[in-house]
Amino acid sequence: MKLRAYLVDDEPLALERLRRLLEQTDRVDVIGSATEPEDAVTALTTDPPDVCFLDIEMPRLNGFEVLARLPRQPIVIFTTAYNQYALQAFAVNSVDYLLKPVEPEFLDRALNKVERLRRSDQVAPPDLQALFKQFSDSLRASRPEYPERIASRLGDRLWFLNLDRVTHFYAEDKLTFAVSEGKAYCVDHTIGELEKNLNPRKFVRIHRGTLLNLVWVKEVALLPGGALNVRLKDGKDTQLTVARDRARDFKARVGY
Repeated sequence: MKLRAYLVDDEPLALERLRRLLEQTDRVDVIGSATEPEDAVTALTTDPPDVCFLDIEMPRLNGFEVLARLPRQPIVIFTTAYNQYALQAFAVNSVDYLLKPVEPEFLDRALNKVERLRRSDQVAPPDLQALFKQFSDSLRASRPEYPERIASRLGDRLWFLNLDRVTHFYAEDKLTFAVSEGKAYCVDHTIGELEKNLNPRKFVRIHRGTLLNLVWVKEVALLPGGALNVRLKDGKDTQLTVARDRARDFKARVGY
């Protein structure tokens, strides 16, 4: 019988890649997925899976906080781009750990562990909730604060843009623009300054003059010569180019 799995990751492309890898194993039925941690809490409470693949770093609720809200703990495989959480993940009973982008051989190892745990009927320790709180507190204490808004000056007025709604920044004619809801707003920062100051889990530099919000990526395609074409889910299918010298790092970030 196949394992019933639920997937949680705030990066849609990473989520889709993991789903594809799991389907290729022919060992797992993916019963659902979520990019919003609150939706994951509801789904995991309503219909607990055999195993949950859970990102650690997410907005509003991190992976440990999601688990702390569940009345019943599933077997968990943490997925993250940051290997500093490995020891914390392994300290939790019934848990494995995968570094993104997930590789098939390590995914097989994790699935083998899940099947062994199910056969042995091993359960989570009684102090699991306290452990999750400890990890969550540690995660929040070490997490740098990133801005949620950015100002754009128009004459003697300032407009404040929600960074979650900014699809990308670009430089043109010695000016920098933030694109939000299809409109470009001039901002008083260089692309280099924005790259240093904004959340690197969301914003990645894809060209010397372009900083992209990964949340808005809809599709990635390979171009001749090694560059990449990115199409955004902004309602206009805006297309951006990932420079050849940045393509490798970009692929690793999105699990391409």
